[in-house]
Amino acid sequence: MSTTIPNTGNTAQNTTPTKPNKGGLEGIVAASTAISKVDGTAGRLIYRGYDIHDLARSTSFEEVAHLLWFGHLPNKQELASLRSKLAAERSIPDGVMQTIRALPHTTEPMDALRTAVSAWGANVITGKPTIEQTIALTARFPVFLAAFQRLRHGQEPLESRPELGHAANYLYLLRGEEPKEEHVKGLNSYLVLLSDHGMNASTFTSRIVASTESDIASSIVAALGALKGPLHGGAPSKVQDMLMEIGTVENAESWLREAISGGKKLMGFGHRVYKTTDPRAEELREMARVADPTGFVLARRVEELALSLLDELKPGRRLYTNVEYYSAALMNSVGLSGDLFTPTFAVSRCAGWTAHVLEQVSNNRLIRPEAEYTGPMDLHFVPLNER
Repeated sequence: MSTTIPNTGNTAQNTTPTKPNKGGLEGIVAASTAISKVDGTAGRLIYRGYDIHDLARSTSFEEVAHLLWFGHLPNKQELASLRSKLAAERSIPDGVMQTIRALPHTTEPMDALRTAVSAWGANVITGKPTIEQTIALTARFPVFLAAFQRLRHGQEPLESRPELGHAANYLYLLRGEEPKEEHVKGLNSYLVLLSDHGMNASTFTSRIVASTESDIASSIVAALGALKGPLHGGAPSKVQDMLMEIGTVENAESWLREAISGGKKLMGFGHRVYKTTDPRAEELREMARVADPTGFVLARRVEELALSLLDELKPGRRLYTNVEYYSAALMNSVGLSGDLFTPTFAVSRCAGWTAHVLEQVSNNRLIRPEAEYTGPMDLHFVPLNER
């Protein structure tokens, strides 16, 4: 509801006490959720009560999706049922495939994924968001993405293999060969780690759209648009670019010192919420070490030097390693090109987005915040022919 402004002159009157506006809704509680909690001070991430470290080391993406959607970790029968339902949805309707085929090969994969989801929604989605729609959409994210990836390289899309899990089937669809066990394990852990993360920009966007009683495809298309932005999901490939530019351990300190002193942003460091190391980065660090021991030497030394130099040159800023830093190394090690990093982030986050959409519609109220007006009041209107 808008604040009523009484006729008291040229100044807008607001009798409601407000917190200082830092911009970007910083510090504002925008929703209540039982799905995940980010504790930025302690460096913890919780999915429905479970610590992310335990989940990343011990569960499959399908188990975590079940946890986010249904509120509890599945037993063997529940997990088998969900896997069967996901496998049954790994297809692309003819109309959607035509849309994907029509895209120029120069299209960014993130744009192709967004377009495919929109086309799928237009073809099959009606009514309020449901768990069945959630499963169907999550199952298709890697299928859409792999189909476009193959088409833009002159290859035909492949049929999914129902016996493969979510991570393994994605890798198979991209390459057309049995994925290595270590690659499947690494990608699965990545998908678990990125499945949800509190009220981030894309999740908030999905909930805003859902609160209008729009459909699930529209909510997720909007979330994809938010994730595409480099301030949210678009930076993992830039970490890889930075490491390639640094080149060697010997060059690292001088490059980093010059970059920081010159005001250049270091990719993979700093987070809006975490004031200590991102717990997801801790897990990804070890995965990257195992997946690519040679590349890890440079990445780890750059991380150590960067943290030391950031503390020296930007004291008090509390800039630590974030999830993007080792995401790049891990995804590169499993054979993903840089422009697939952010879309693969979306393959994971779809589970969280859809969980939040379902939570929003289960107890919905239109999300309609107010704005602090800073413009003029009561200006004298001059007709056009007198201006």
